[in-house]
Amino acid sequence: MTPPPRFNVLGTGVHALSLKQTVTDLVDGHARRQRGYVCCATAYNVNLARSNPALRRAYNCSLFTTPDGMPLVWLGRAHGYRTITRVYGPDLLFALCDAGRVAGLRHFFFGGVPGVADQLRDRLCAKFPGLQIVGTHSPPFRELTPGEFARLSAQIAESRADIVWVGLSTPKQEQFMAGAWDKLDASVLIGVGAAFDFHSGRVRQAPRWMQRNGLEWLHRLATEPRRLWKRYLVHNPMFVLRILAQRTGFRNYPLD
Repeated sequence: MTPPPRFNVLGTGVHALSLKQTVTDLVDGHARRQRGYVCCATAYNVNLARSNPALRRAYNCSLFTTPDGMPLVWLGRAHGYRTITRVYGPDLLFALCDAGRVAGLRHFFFGGVPGVADQLRDRLCAKFPGLQIVGTHSPPFRELTPGEFARLSAQIAESRADIVWVGLSTPKQEQFMAGAWDKLDASVLIGVGAAFDFHSGRVRQAPRWMQRNGLEWLHRLATEPRRLWKRYLVHNPMFVLRILAQRTGFRNYPLD
């Protein structure tokens, strides 16, 4: 399979993908025993990667780095990729769980506060009859110790999972996947952030019209202002300024 092209967004290579193509490539890749990890990138994530070399390496070494946010879709189209669509983590989770039933994909959920991964499992099994969810694990709010990682690795190996869904915050989940994908006995790790909270029912999603028009950030800011104000009121404006500087070729700007 020819890898999909990447386009440069502030030093991060984002793949010009659609949701349908991403699902198809991952299902087909399973048949070929393809291994790696998938990141879902937003404007906030890419802006953060500008000053976080480890995060930027994680994005640039991924199997796929998808355009999770509408600003990245718009930038992809500006680069000439007319078929690009939003590959939103929660939508990717639903679509791959659905399509993977025919292929017999086995899923494992890693992340969320205690109980969330189990709630997610129960909801998805009810929504997609025949779905194989073979394990869940809620990690501590810190880096795993070597012993904890060894137990997680053994749990995943015993489950014979094909897809490990990682529901942690950025940059934690991307750096975890970049360091762990070749040490875990699973085909692909996919970082989907808040999808665990959304699909378990713990956090309410933005209406579809807000998602389509790039306004999901406003909904999330209104529902979690204390936690998310800096992300949307500092990082997102900085992203816009950096993109303008990149596109105009102006490099002497105090934005790094």
